[in-house]
Amino acid sequence: MAATKKQIHLSAFLNGVGHHVAAWRHPNVDPSGAIRFDAYRRVVALAEAAKFDAVFFADNLALPLAPPEQLSKGAVANFFEPSSLLFALAPLTTHIGLIATVSSTYMPPFHTARKFASLDHISGGRAGWNLVTSATDAEARNFGLKDQIGHQERYARAAEYVAVVKGLWKSWDKDPYLFDKESGRYFDPDKLHILDHEGTYYSVRGPLSLPPSPQGHPVIVQAGSSDDGQALAAQTAEMVFTAQPDLAAATAFATGLRARLAAFGRSADGIRIMPGLQPFVGETRAEAQAKFDTLQALIDPAVGLGLLYAMTGIRLSPDKLDEPVETLALNEGMQSRIALFSELGRGLTLRQLLLKVAGARGHWTVIGTPQEIADQIEAWIDAGAADGFNIMAPILPGGLEDFTRLVVPELIRRGRFRTGYETSTLRQHLGLSSEQ
Repeated sequence: MAATKKQIHLSAFLNGVGHHVAAWRHPNVDPSGAIRFDAYRRVVALAEAAKFDAVFFADNLALPLAPPEQLSKGAVANFFEPSSLLFALAPLTTHIGLIATVSSTYMPPFHTARKFASLDHISGGRAGWNLVTSATDAEARNFGLKDQIGHQERYARAAEYVAVVKGLWKSWDKDPYLFDKESGRYFDPDKLHILDHEGTYYSVRGPLSLPPSPQGHPVIVQAGSSDDGQALAAQTAEMVFTAQPDLAAATAFATGLRARLAAFGRSADGIRIMPGLQPFVGETRAEAQAKFDTLQALIDPAVGLGLLYAMTGIRLSPDKLDEPVETLALNEGMQSRIALFSELGRGLTLRQLLLKVAGARGHWTVIGTPQEIADQIEAWIDAGAADGFNIMAPILPGGLEDFTRLVVPELIRRGRFRTGYETSTLRQHLGLSSEQ
């Protein structure tokens, strides 16, 4: 009997009208889709029809610190507060997981715990919280700070933050309600627990007013790939989003992260690693390449420089576009992305680096036929480099339509992906234990 092939998990990372920095300029894209709820509803429906595990919305709490004239050349990706968007989408969907980013640096932990517990109940157990620490001075200045909190301290705060949120999610035991009208007892008081957390950074009494949700508690997602980020993920995360440009780097990351889990008493199977994947797919390789080339030709170097600054906090001169990439020194911002861009920029000019990262921002980009893309996806899965992928369509809705119409059926034909939902919660879709 043939061995069962490892199943692939898929999440749709939805970013405005597409992940490519020039997506809004594409002739087949309506730029207003980024600010229209019906456009989001359409792409989420596409992902659910294809039986994706989840949709994911990132967030940034500020526009980059740049002159309005420069900002005006690039699309704003995150218009809506993402958890609000998921509350609106929850009743319009039935099975697909709903994941949103909320920063541990700027949202009190009680609010985050209550927000995602509420979403989990309203959606029937489909909520996921993507924990970030925020990494720009622009965000800090929207919350009364001159500069962002240092990288190491942000992650120390985040570790305590997660402990508080998880503690609040355990405010009630299962089935606490009696609804006993005769005795006048609404709930069993023995099933209510006061957190009374007093820590280095937070003082939170609790409890929440919500009982455990259908999946126990929302799935905890983490997106940092720096050493501090990996340490936090090993301790707390159940799903990890990561930017890995090739198989070797992805395998090393996944192997190293899984090895860290044992120190926290966790099984290596207690986490799902989901690198970003930007697909350009066509019926032929030439068609796929043409889709890529069309977008690349629309890149404004000023927007590319703005993207690099937004993700690294490093200003690079437009006068040096055709000179070798300068060394990108680590700062208190997104350290894993700075390191990644430094590696990608070796031997390139600044202009070449811009073209290389403007599409997927350092994530894996694949160009080819459905068969070629499925081959590469399987190679990563079988090498242990990933449990699935965060699909980053270069344009929306067209890029997601291409992937779901062409690549998903090929994965199904190979026995790698579901033909229908057999479970109802995000945790079940991912094959994760309810006790994390």
